[in-house]
Amino acid sequence: MGERFDLAEVLRVKGAQRYELHRDHLNPQLPRMLHAIGFDKVYTRADGAYLYDADGQDYLDMLSGFGVFALGRHHPEVRQAIHDVVDMGLADLTQFDAPPLAGPLAEQLLAKAPHLERVYFSNSGTEAVEAALKFARYATKRKRILYCAHAFHGLTAGSLSVNGADSFRKGFGPLLPDTAVPLGDLAALERELRRGGVAALLVEPIQGKGVAVAPPGYLAAAHDLLRRHGALLIADEVQCGMGRTGDFFAYDHDGVKPDLVAVAKALSGGYVPVGATLGSDAVFKKVYSSMDRVLVHDSTFGSNNQAMAAGLATMHVMDRDEVVANAGRIGDELRTRLAALAERYELIGDVRGRGLMIGIEFRKPQDRKLRAHWTALQLARKGLFAQTVVHGLFHRHRILTQVSGDHIEVIKLIPPLIIGEREVDRFVSAFADVLDDAHRGLALTKDFGRTLVRQARSN
Repeated sequence: MGERFDLAEVLRVKGAQRYELHRDHLNPQLPRMLHAIGFDKVYTRADGAYLYDADGQDYLDMLSGFGVFALGRHHPEVRQAIHDVVDMGLADLTQFDAPPLAGPLAEQLLAKAPHLERVYFSNSGTEAVEAALKFARYATKRKRILYCAHAFHGLTAGSLSVNGADSFRKGFGPLLPDTAVPLGDLAALERELRRGGVAALLVEPIQGKGVAVAPPGYLAAAHDLLRRHGALLIADEVQCGMGRTGDFFAYDHDGVKPDLVAVAKALSGGYVPVGATLGSDAVFKKVYSSMDRVLVHDSTFGSNNQAMAAGLATMHVMDRDEVVANAGRIGDELRTRLAALAERYELIGDVRGRGLMIGIEFRKPQDRKLRAHWTALQLARKGLFAQTVVHGLFHRHRILTQVSGDHIEVIKLIPPLIIGEREVDRFVSAFADVLDDAHRGLALTKDFGRTLVRQARSN
């Protein structure tokens, strides 16, 4: 009998080679991009809202794995739930039984959406969206899906068909023949509905790209229009749901009751990928209309015990610790303090969002010297100024953020929902420091340029 598998030994031997191995065997452009901007750090551990490098330096994570770590990293109760379910040695994925933990998690989710009755579990956000698209088409016997310009719903083929960014779609066609309408434009929506054949409108109550918030009343009015034309409303809550906006679902702010809801990311507790598609009894019974159709839409790994345990522990902690309320309160404080900075810095054009999903948009300044600098960056690449801010926050203050989409001057903040005033103070202070430099002249851009040159030389 050979030696036992030793995961710690794999990390000891191969951990330092992570970027080289990724370059050689996975996506070759990822390590190249990270190296170019100096983001190719080696993090040795993580806890709560922080990442740590080998020197013990902390990095404030205002990105939370694109919204996965709502409870922060390595929440002890979610981690314990994973240990417990593995140690129980339960029969899992038999494919011919009712998974024991799927029902309890479905109950927990539906309690947050009492107008809906059923849940389908998958493995990711894009799969949750794919299920919603299929269910809507089958239930209505129509083929067209409307989606909003600038939307992001995933990168599998069906989800890509309703992706508002050409850069993601290019070269992967032909895709499904779906139609974009502007977010908030009821007249455009009604025109498309009158053309006929619409199964559903798929919409993010707050778009991830650019952090565009659906205008007040839009979702409710859109749902009324859809009902009149026999179509459904699908809410994509994969990123903006699970408490991020200060309500459990972002659509709750608008008093609307979607026909289908897609969730994922935070439901995983940061451990085991899980997606869920919530829907009405009427829709599900049309899709699963007979025993012959029992597996008409299914997933091999859906409802596995580890994922369900992570979801149940996450839901428990969110309720007990009032995580959703914290997201609303701390999010309001952070947005208020950032909006106050807009009065000091003319490069800030807008601060928007809800709860802890916040977009900071930059604009062309009035000051002549600043305007010339802004214009030069725009000519080089639209969105480059926002990237210099992200770079400054990371390299000067060890704060991880992101530009909220390609070719746009918006940075997005989607931190763990458990952050408090300490993290708000750290971010606002760091952001003001970076903006001070940006308003003084070229220092911020020069720092970014020096990093590009230095990293290119070390490649």
